[in-house]
Amino acid sequence: MLDRFKVPEEIEVRVPQEAIREATEGIFMSFDMPEADAKAAADVLIYADVRGIDSHGVSNMMRAYVAGFRAGQINPKATLTRTVDHVSAISYDCDRGLGLAQSKEMMLAACERARETGVAVVTAFNGRHYGPSAYYAHVGLNEDMVGISMTAGGLLVPPTQGAERLLGLNPLGVGCPSNNEVPFIFDASMSSVAGNKIELLRRVGGEVLPGWISDSEGAPIMAETQVPADFMMLPLGGTREIGSHKGFGLALMIEVLCGVLTGTGGGPHRRKGVTHYFMAYDISKFTDLETFKNDMDEYLRSILDCKPAPGESRVVYPGIPEHEAEIDRLANGIPYHPEVLDWYKKVSAEQGVTHNLP
Repeated sequence: MLDRFKVPEEIEVRVPQEAIREATEGIFMSFDMPEADAKAAADVLIYADVRGIDSHGVSNMMRAYVAGFRAGQINPKATLTRTVDHVSAISYDCDRGLGLAQSKEMMLAACERARETGVAVVTAFNGRHYGPSAYYAHVGLNEDMVGISMTAGGLLVPPTQGAERLLGLNPLGVGCPSNNEVPFIFDASMSSVAGNKIELLRRVGGEVLPGWISDSEGAPIMAETQVPADFMMLPLGGTREIGSHKGFGLALMIEVLCGVLTGTGGGPHRRKGVTHYFMAYDISKFTDLETFKNDMDEYLRSILDCKPAPGESRVVYPGIPEHEAEIDRLANGIPYHPEVLDWYKKVSAEQGVTHNLP
């Protein structure tokens, strides 16, 4: 996690994950979400916070969810309905449900079907935000699968050289099991950075880096600056010269697989809520599972043992920083800005929720 997104140590408050989890579950249930769904939703957020994915944890996301419940945009008692069930292809109508509460079930459905067919895909439409893609990829690898997850929602990103918001941030998560090494778990949006990070910087008064955003006319902003009132997120790569066409192409691919494939359009066209995509590969149907895990260990170890470039102390792969954050935060608590805890206490009081927050 970049330093600009960290809470300064001199003001951070370390909170045991059990305490923030209990308060989060309580807030969800105060909006009539069933207990099982509240626990599932809270688990995704605490996963993010424990593993240092702060942009998708409680400090940044709970405000949006509370606002969504109060505005009637999120259905707290949503029912998942299968609209397609054909061999290795499944699709769901999410009934405007919060993706955090529903998506683990859909990822597990992909894994269950992949045990029969080798590979399975689950798509979903009419949903709401589902949190970090890494969570669902992690669910897959825990089932001894290669897990893939994507989601498309919102419109903040223009195409390369464009000046209209036609794409979502469209994150992609991939997880692969290993034996002794930390599993490879990749999670990244196809925008320059996660949109939530921009909102986090806006809230704390931080500055965006060159190539992260454009102005309202689509011109890339190539200097550090405070977050402007009106902006667009640039595709991954920032500008055409340094590869934004690649991020744009990947974002477009995710629009197709999450949206068009569900029959609900892509980008601004007929999109019905947030759309999701879950895919599972049953490794044992392709090769010996232990051979795969041992080969992953060998490959991942070679990356960790790679000679660092000048000025660098080590080489890591996706999954290592999150693993190290998890060790620290489970032992010492999750660091929160005092303002986040004040917000939690305020909303808890408004909703009649008891808590054990400091």
